[in-house]
Amino acid sequence: MDTIFALASAQGKAGVAVIRLSGPLAHSAAADLTGSTLPSRGMRVRTLYADDGARLDDGLVLTFQGPASFTGEDVAELQIHGSTAAVNAVMRCLSGMSGLRLAEPGEFTRRALENGKMDLTQVEGLADLIDAETEAQRKQAQTILAGGLGTLAERWRRDLIRAASLLEAVIDFADEEVPTDVTPEVNTLVSGVMTDLQREADGVKIAERIRTGFEVAIVGLPNAGKSTLLNALAGREAAITSEYAGTTRDVIEVRMDLAGLPVTLLDTAGLRETKDHVENLGIELAKKRAEAADLRVFLSDDPQALGVRVLEDDIQVLPKSDLRDQSENGVSGKTGQGIDQLISQISYILSNKTTSSGIATRERHRVALLKAIDALRAATTVLESGPDLYDIAAEELRTAIRALETLVGRIGVEDLLDEIFSSFCLGK
Repeated sequence: MDTIFALASAQGKAGVAVIRLSGPLAHSAAADLTGSTLPSRGMRVRTLYADDGARLDDGLVLTFQGPASFTGEDVAELQIHGSTAAVNAVMRCLSGMSGLRLAEPGEFTRRALENGKMDLTQVEGLADLIDAETEAQRKQAQTILAGGLGTLAERWRRDLIRAASLLEAVIDFADEEVPTDVTPEVNTLVSGVMTDLQREADGVKIAERIRTGFEVAIVGLPNAGKSTLLNALAGREAAITSEYAGTTRDVIEVRMDLAGLPVTLLDTAGLRETKDHVENLGIELAKKRAEAADLRVFLSDDPQALGVRVLEDDIQVLPKSDLRDQSENGVSGKTGQGIDQLISQISYILSNKTTSSGIATRERHRVALLKAIDALRAATTVLESGPDLYDIAAEELRTAIRALETLVGRIGVEDLLDEIFSSFCLGK
């Protein structure tokens, strides 16, 4: 296998830059750069030299011996000064060494997967951790990266293997009298797994929202102060405001961190009857985005009259409270009145939604879970027909087991790998 290398830290000036090497020549390449022997595992401060003996930089050289490394191979890391010129000089020297090549995006992590250091869900958790912007995203990614979903999948798989083995024992001794009826134990195992799988599948939508972000639409009549409110919530001039109705034609999006949750606020076109064709397009788009949002904030005295379905968790506030005699349940983006209460209310509602989330976070996970559930339901139905159909029930259990194996990447996921690893940077 090739020895690969890449800059593992961010591009640009920094106090320290990290260059990672992995493969059979990782240690010898690092030793060649330092002109000295290195331990198979440990750290040394060394001066790095070019082929002609020119001094490149001083740095900390760390060596890890496979399989006790991130990739499962021999690994070396060069921690040098974060100068663009210094990094480029070291990278040029490495590229000139025989047997070394620049890593492809995500190749270090891919080798970790192939060498059994991680399962596929952990790889996805690592990608999510790198992209995490909020505390909720960080916690979610850490749970996946720590193997939370893989641990559950292995427990489910173990229970189903036990259930299948009980049925197959009866099949193997079909001509003899089996001392006990295995059906109750099999039903108990299958029922428990199916309950867990359904709970995880039901929680994927909310878990995915934590990963990608909730959408909150601000809905109201033209000139109700929606854009002004958006600007106040964002703390900047994200949307154009004016005294003329119909200023907002498109949906304006602002991403925020509310109580550790990723939230995208949507400023939509004012909802009204109009003969302006372009404004009508904006109104139709506003209705679609509002309907699809996770939460709607209605700036209106009568939300039901706006033509957008009002759901139980939706928020209704009175617009432009600074111009009203009664300020209760009102909000003003101009003066800031009611803004803190509105943010708290949005955060509270979305936080409550997250309580139903599971560990599974992606549509791929949900599909695998549902496939396993379908197989288990089929197995349960067949079991009711008695021992004569135990072979069919056992095969349905094996189908469910294979679905769980695709979940963690044991089988049938080769077509997914290129897509997953393309989102990684070169040094990961």
